[in-house]
Parts: sequence; structure tokens; C-alpha cells
Amino acid sequence: MSLIRITKHFDFETAHALYGYDGKCKNIHGHSYQLYVTIIGTPINDASHVKNGMVLDFGDLKKIVKSEIIDIFDHATVLNASSPHKELASKIESHSSKVILVDYQPTSENMIIDFANKISKKLPTSVKLHSIKLHETNNSYAEWFASDQS
Repeated sequence: MSLIRITKHFDFETAHALYGYDGKCKNIHGHSYQLYVTIIGTPINDASHVKNGMVLDFGDLKKIVKSEIIDIFDHATVLNASSPHKELASKIESHSSKVILVDYQPTSENMIIDFANKISKKLPTSVKLHSIKLHETNNSYAEWFASDQS
């Protein structure tokens, strides 16, 4: 049976700041992120199975990504907990309930690693995470491929 890749696209809005950065992104700013999640597996080959012919129901993939990423990061401010931004987070929280402190610099590169770990843990054993693409802007994005990981 053939291995097939399926991809689901998601949009979300997130603000972040890069502590210690030498450019404009040291300031709190936001992005309209576009996330593409691709999984790989063999389509179910069982005429009596309700999901016959599917690698994974797109709706099931949507539930995983929505609960692990979108519901958490959409319209949130993401800051590095290991930086003085932790103090800033406590001030922002009194005005906004969605502040996320992460243990990394919240770049697209680090966010995509975090996302890959979260999504991989929730996928059924019959499929694997193949790749993720995270657009920070229309012309700038980070990519993660399972085949590149050691």
C-alpha cells in the first residue's frame, strides 16, 4: 500500500517579542501566522471501517492542532520566560488573559519545534508527523521535517 501525505492549513494571530534581539523585533509586535501541518501514513483499507480510504480524517487532525496550538497561541502574547520579559508578562496579564511564557526565544524556528513536539505526541500511531511550515509573514517562513531530525 502507498504512503500518502495529507496537509491541513491553519491561521492564527500571535504577538511576541525577541529579548536581546538587535532589530525591531525586540519590541512586542504581532503576526498573522499561517501553519501547514503534513502527516504521512497508509490509507485505511477496510470497506467496513467508517474512515476507509483515509490516512486520518482531516477533522481529527484539525482537533489535534486546534487543541494543542491554535486554541493556545491564537491572540496570545508569547514571551521568553528566561528573560526579563517575564516581568513584562506579569504587567500585561492584568490587561490581557492570554500571555504565554515559553522556555525559548519565541522565534518561528523555535515555535515550530515546540509545535512539532506537541502535535507528534497526539497523533495516532498509524500516522507520523511529516512536516510543518510556519509562515510568519507572506514571504518568510520556517519549515520542520521529521526526516531532518536525529
